[in-house]
Amino acid sequence: MKKNKPKFKQIIDAAVIVIAENGYHASQVSKIAKKAGVADGTIYLYFKNKEDILVSVFEERMGQFIDQIISSINKQENANQKLLTLIEMHFRQLSEDHHLAIVTQLELRQSDSTLRLQINKELKPYLTVIDTIIKEGIEEKLFRDELNLPLVRQMIFGTLDETVTNWVMKERKYDLVKQAHSVHALLTNGISVE
Repeated sequence: MKKNKPKFKQIIDAAVIVIAENGYHASQVSKIAKKAGVADGTIYLYFKNKEDILVSVFEERMGQFIDQIISSINKQENANQKLLTLIEMHFRQLSEDHHLAIVTQLELRQSDSTLRLQINKELKPYLTVIDTIIKEGIEEKLFRDELNLPLVRQMIFGTLDETVTNWVMKERKYDLVKQAHSVHALLTNGISVE
């Protein structure tokens, strides 16, 4: 399988840097190939076109992102701790890879509707993780039982997403991970049983 080959990973890693530094539209395949240390034609052995590279970046990185979050939240005892861990992991993973943060927060938003649909498909497993935490919190009587699940999910994801976007736009001038406890408190105050 192509995804297990070292050059696939090299190209994905190079694409994240090139797209972050130049913007998606100014990131020619030749720039990505040069950064990856491969011939231009090699890119087409792994990807159909530049759009396929962008979707693959999101697929690969989002897959790793979700796996790490699931692994960390599974070590927690209750939904409240799981939600805090999810927030911390979300912020930590993007703060540790500022090129990826730029790509996910800025460049993916400029894509056309076909690309957005493909990217949204890759985002669904992450949203499912959020849903699972909310449902557990309701079952554990930590979160209110009348919560509108899609709305709460949207509020949680939207808050995390906007917090990271603001951090990127402010050129990472503050510690994103330190925001986790405040964001968690803000969110849980709205959904917790009183």
